Amino acid sequence: MAIIEIRDLVYTYPGVSKPSIDGVSLTIKKGDFVLITGPSGCGKTSLCRTFNGLIPHFYHGDLKGHVIVAGYDVVGKQTFDLARHVGLVFQNPENQLFALSVEKDVAFGLENLGMSRDEMRKRVDWALNLVGIYDLRERAPHEMSGGQQQRVAIASVLAMQPEIIVLDEPTSFLDPLSAERIFDVIYKLNQEQGITVVLVEHRLDLTAKYANHLVVMDKGKICFEGAPRDILCSEEISNIGVGMPKATLLYKRLKMKGLNVSQQTPLSSDELVVQLLEALNK
Repeated sequence: MAIIEIRDLVYTYPGVSKPSIDGVSLTIKKGDFVLITGPSGCGKTSLCRTFNGLIPHFYHGDLKGHVIVAGYDVVGKQTFDLARHVGLVFQNPENQLFALSVEKDVAFGLENLGMSRDEMRKRVDWALNLVGIYDLRERAPHEMSGGQQQRVAIASVLAMQPEIIVLDEPTSFLDPLSAERIFDVIYKLNQEQGITVVLVEHRLDLTAKYANHLVVMDKGKICFEGAPRDILCSEEISNIGVGMPKATLLYKRLKMKGLNVSQQTPLSSDELVVQLLEALNK
């Protein structure tokens, strides 16, 4: 069942002549883990802004086509209504943090939903533990590092437990190890609770292994869409400038050299190591 349905979407920001989204159609099924990637300025962030109604309700501009999210047309539904169904984590955490303590920031959305104090306490503690910052719950966000702020922003969305979580390069302030821990948490929520995840990320080394649906954008259009292994093994993908996983690149070069490795394209170094060991033991 589709939880996000986009048809013939064209969007142009105010005062700009060239559309940021140019004729995009996309179906995301409930429970999918979708990875959206592409070069800077290709329209990834703009597309995400349509999922919770920031486009067209905050960024007005000119929008044509249809965006249906959780059964609602975003044009006719206000952002605060869509927030019950869609949680968005911005690339820059300072854009969504404002309270005097971490736990108050995480509780803000729950307060607006009128949730009971006991349930709020459970959800805030649960979300802070998930992202590993429970001990920082009384700290002021503006006194924290960029990476810590990013974790607060992610916890704020997780606490809402929406049907859909949209993350726009959510770990850009984190080192690779900390980023992978966050992605592990998000993947676990996707697998165990069926939360639909839409992740915008250029670091495919860290993220390709989690996704079951890969979308590659360029110049406002979708160039490739489908299973990550199928797309990343194609030759055309390298012409767009997408940073493919190093394990995938090495696999392709080894195959060109004639090494008899598995036919399944690896998306991580762990997968490639297993394939190489199997090839050497044949």
